[in-house]
Amino acid sequence: MILNLIAVAPLPTGELALSWNDGVEQYLPLELLRRACPCAVCCGEPDVIGRGEAPARSYKENSFELKSYDFVGGYALLFKWADGHASGIYSYKLLRSL
Repeated sequence: MILNLIAVAPLPTGELALSWNDGVEQYLPLELLRRACPCAVCCGEPDVIGRGEAPARSYKENSFELKSYDFVGGYALLFKWADGHASGIYSYKLLRSL
């Protein structure tokens, strides 16, 4: 079965609700979601032989406030945060693993 999102809903409790096509529902805290950002700014970018270190991350008071999200193809979500960060593409596989 190919994993697909049926519904996405930010909740006033500071969580993101995800409903999957296999019947699973997830409730992810926004802080967890932001700290799991997979982008190169947050995780670092390896060199040609795979070496690289993650940079030190710093967060602001509004870093965990979700402003909006967009679907990326049929495989991921892109989140836009109140502090301006918007470069992490969260695959469905990543989201399910959180």
